[in-house]
Formats: sequence, structure tokens, C-alpha cells
Amino acid sequence: MSALLVFLGGGVGALSRYGIGRLFPSEGVGEGAFPWATFLANLLACIILGVALSLVARDQLPRGGQLLLVTGFCGGFSTFSTFAAELVGLLQAGHASVALLYLGASLFSGLVSIVAVVYLSSPAAG
Repeated sequence: MSALLVFLGGGVGALSRYGIGRLFPSEGVGEGAFPWATFLANLLACIILGVALSLVARDQLPRGGQLLLVTGFCGGFSTFSTFAAELVGLLQAGHASVALLYLGASLFSGLVSIVAVVYLSSPAAG
């Protein structure tokens, strides 16, 4: 059953990632375009992960939900490999400033979003 939950969540996550890629095509990385699709997918995955971690901390997300949402959906939705490939592509194409912006914005927004969601959803914040 655990594998099925991960499989289902991962499939929905991958399809969601595909949808964001269709809404925000990233074909312009070689021309120095900011990779919005990957950035948004990873940011949203961090927000979802923050919510899930908060629910787990309050014992409000059972193990099956964790497998479905965290391991499955977030695993299929977020994409470190594409992030790394786009970053390298920007650097190879001579767009170091966009690459550094992408790197900094991705790391900062991902970390801040998880911290903010966990903090704002904690009982002490309410």
C-alpha cells in the first residue's frame, strides 16, 4: 500500500510539474531567460512541504498522507536535477548574472517559504 501511495502522489506531482512547464516554457535558458517553471515548481513544493511538516509535527498527517504528499507529490513535482541543468546551461551560455540570480532566488525563497509556513502554522503563531 505504501508504494501505491508514493506512486499515485508522484504521478500527480509529475503531471502538475508538466502543467507548470506548459504554462511557463523554459526554452530560453540558452538566451538567458529566467527558468520560471522550475523556480515556481520548486517554490510551491517547498510551501507544500512546509505545510506537511507542520501537520506532521501536530500529528495531523498520518503516515499514508506523508507518503502520498511529501514523498510522492513533492518528489514528483519538485526537480533538483532540472534546476541544476538549467543553472549549468545559463553558465555555459555566458549568462552568469541570471544564473546567480536563479541560484540565490531559488535557495532563498525555498528556505524562507518552508520556515515561514512552519512558523506561521505553529500553535505559537496563532
